[in-house]
Order: sequence, then C-alpha cells, then structure tokens
Amino acid sequence: METRIGSLMIRKLVTTFAATTIFSVVLSFFSLQDSSEILYNQGNQFIGWFFVYFMYIGVIILIYGNLVSIGIEYLQRKWFQRLDWLYVLILGVFGLGNGIIFQESTLAIYGMLAAILYAIIDKWLFKRNTNSKVVKMFFLIQIVLLLICWGYFQFISPPMPPFTKENAVEFATSGEGTLEDHFPNEIGKWEGAIDGYQVKRVTNAKEIGEEVYIVTFTESWSKGTREGSWALSYKVERGSLTAYDEKGIMPPYYEGN
Repeated sequence: METRIGSLMIRKLVTTFAATTIFSVVLSFFSLQDSSEILYNQGNQFIGWFFVYFMYIGVIILIYGNLVSIGIEYLQRKWFQRLDWLYVLILGVFGLGNGIIFQESTLAIYGMLAAILYAIIDKWLFKRNTNSKVVKMFFLIQIVLLLICWGYFQFISPPMPPFTKENAVEFATSGEGTLEDHFPNEIGKWEGAIDGYQVKRVTNAKEIGEEVYIVTFTESWSKGTREGSWALSYKVERGSLTAYDEKGIMPPYYEGN
C-alpha cells in the first residue's frame, strides 16, 4: 500500500513538473514571438517570462490539478477503468475552473489545455511506471527544451547598440532629486549666477575600458575674494552606476538645500 501511494505521489510530482515546464515554455515562446517591440537579449527575457509562468502555473497544478486528478483517477478505477480518454476529457473540463471563476475566456482555454497536457503525460507515465530512469529522462528533456529555446532567442536577438559616452552621461543624469540635476544632462558646460556667485558647471565623460566610463560633474564658483570648486564622479557601465570619487568643498549656496 505504501509503495503504491509513494509511486502515485512521484508520478504526480513528475507530471506536475513536466506539464508546468512544457506549458510555461510554450507561453513564453509565443509571448516573445508576438512582441512588436525591438528586444535585446531575448533569451534572457524568455527565461524571465518562463519563471513567471512556471511559478503561477506550477502552484495551480500542484495544488488544484493534483487534487482533482487523484479524485478522477479514483473514480476511473471504479467506473471506467479502461477509458483513459474520458479521464483526459474530464480533467480538461476541470481545467476551465480558473477562467470561469475570473470570467476570463483566455484563462479558461489556457487552463483546459494545461489540464489536458497534464492528463496525457500522467497516463503516459502510468503505463510505463515511474521508475528512476523515466524520472531522470523527463527532467533531462525539460532542461534540454529550455536550453534550446533560450539559445534560439539569443541567436535571433538583434545586437545591442554601442554604449557611448553620451549614453553614460544620460544614464548618470537620469535620476531625480539629486545634485546631478543641477548639471548639464549632456557633455558640456553651463555658466550663470546663483545668489551673487559666478558659477560654472561642467559635465564630462572619459572612457577607461570597453564601454566603461568615468562621468565627472565639476562645479567652480567665485564671489569677490571667495572662490572654490568641487567634483563628483561616477563609474558608469551599461545598466550600472557606482560612486567613483569626490573632492573639493561643496558650494555655499547649496547649504540648506
């Protein structure tokens, strides 16, 4: 009895993993294929969508799907033992549940298709027994499928445009409510008067490696015999900004701001 229950639980878990993986791969694949936007690193985007679908679908199948399938399997043993197609059909009908509850036809169709896929895999495993060889094969197939799709999308992704000095400056000045807001948001300088001080602000960028830049904000001021300067710099890469250096004294007109 314990062996039978253990075999049942292993089969249901393997079926859950396989159905969730396959359906998540299919949904992620068509989500990217149907996108009209220009997407870079599509393989990584595919993996991101895959995990979103996998978590959502996996929880539903693990709890709702398995409970329903165990109940229907019990009824099948009593009343329609040889009619596997009826097991698949009934499970497909129960897959409509989420869509009916939320009154969403697309969700209902997806639920039905996922339930039918689950039922087919479940019966296939049942007929071949859930031994360690079958379990390993199923896990290997899912991993290979995922890698193939990731490779496909990475291959068809358009190359990313170069990350230039101008891009680095734009990224460094993209924040709001920071000191960098006072400086030009492109390479260049600004001169003017603030609280009676003559002020010059300069934004500059220097490449120190392949698509790696030091973006520097320099400010100098003078008022009569009072004068000074300060500079703040950042190391900027594509999608990354870190503080690099700061020197000098903050201008007096920043006090209280």
